[in-house]
Amino acid sequence: MLGQQIINGLMLGGIYVLVAVSFTLAIGILNFLNFSIPGLFMLGGMILWAAVASGTSWWLGILMGIIAASIVAILVERFSYRHADTVEPEIPLVSSLGFLILLENAILILYGSDQRSFPAILGDLNLRFGHYVIGGAQLASLIISLLLVVWLSIFLRKSNTGRKLRAIAESRETAVLLGVNVRSLVPLVFIGSAIFTALGGALFTINYLQASPFMGDTVGFKGIAAVIIGGMGSVWGAVVGGLLIGLAEVLTISHLGANMVDVVVYGFLLALLIVRPQGLLGHRTALEKL
Repeated sequence: MLGQQIINGLMLGGIYVLVAVSFTLAIGILNFLNFSIPGLFMLGGMILWAAVASGTSWWLGILMGIIAASIVAILVERFSYRHADTVEPEIPLVSSLGFLILLENAILILYGSDQRSFPAILGDLNLRFGHYVIGGAQLASLIISLLLVVWLSIFLRKSNTGRKLRAIAESRETAVLLGVNVRSLVPLVFIGSAIFTALGGALFTINYLQASPFMGDTVGFKGIAAVIIGGMGSVWGAVVGGLLIGLAEVLTISHLGANMVDVVVYGFLLALLIVRPQGLLGHRTALEKL
């Protein structure tokens, strides 16, 4: 049923939204493509699985994953991004990719390469509207994702720290001249990205009852695609892109088969770049900054 597939696509898109917003924070404010984000997504999911498997409560497992991802994000900022002004621009990108490889192989050594099953912590909690069924965990994930984006948007526009971050996004040099302590604010961007990403990994594990050392790779690529589709640097563009990719993926699986998912998603991305290279909510003359 088409309506049910659209519902499922929006639920999956809620996960992609969190990852896309994480990339948007790094790109929009710092002009830095943080390749460690898929690894942070994986940490959120795998630490939740390990915590529940050891008898720890699931909410504490989510918190542990967020804390671990935040610590790794601080290390990425310290050893990758902080040297961006003094080295060739490719080096921070490659070093952040090194963090991703390090994280995946560390989890691989600890838990092996097998996909791990996760218990249904919410049981058979489904909402039924006529012929349509909405999973309780999936709906909660979508609501959490959208509420976090709303909060982030308000924070960036209304708070003093948010205005400073927007100043950095517009011009780092001008922000420094205006007295903004850029060095103290940059780690906050990395921590914010880590929170969104690790929470996305945890919600993915809860919704789809699985976790693995490489679970972040595919989601990471979809997150970058969502950023480009929505418009580089636009938080709400990332939301639109994430939801569209979720819809495209579920509808493709339903009508064409799972093997065609990447062809459709990245084919749509390529077509959009030809027709509207600035993205759906981007601007042709200048990229929107958050």
